[in-house]
Amino acid sequence: MMSNRRVKNKPHIMPTAVPILEVFPNPEPDREYEIENSCPEFTSVCPKTGQPDFGELIITYAPLKTCIELKSLKLYLQQFRNTGIFYEAATNKILDDLAKACAPRWMTVVSQWRSRGGITTKVTARYALKER
Repeated sequence: MMSNRRVKNKPHIMPTAVPILEVFPNPEPDREYEIENSCPEFTSVCPKTGQPDFGELIITYAPLKTCIELKSLKLYLQQFRNTGIFYEAATNKILDDLAKACAPRWMTVVSQWRSRGGITTKVTARYALKER
């Protein structure tokens, strides 16, 4: 006899190798200027439901010695397509990884997530180079 109860399966999310974030020398290291990268098609996976989450990332920073190479940024961000991660964790991990890769004067990562259940979410994380 079969049961009518539905079994809720936990999402099976495969870990992926983390692509290397590449940098290149800042062409104007003595000038403070701002770089803004917009990633309007960012996706990750909800760790509770296994459903895709869609959002936009805005990465803004003032480079010091190095700048982030864009192809490596694209490949790095694509790894999240198969990663079960909450919005807040994704935003902060991206900030930590990017700041570690290029050590900017300052950096802000904003993630704006599409509506799920009638609720939108915006997460902002900030980094500032520590004075020595």
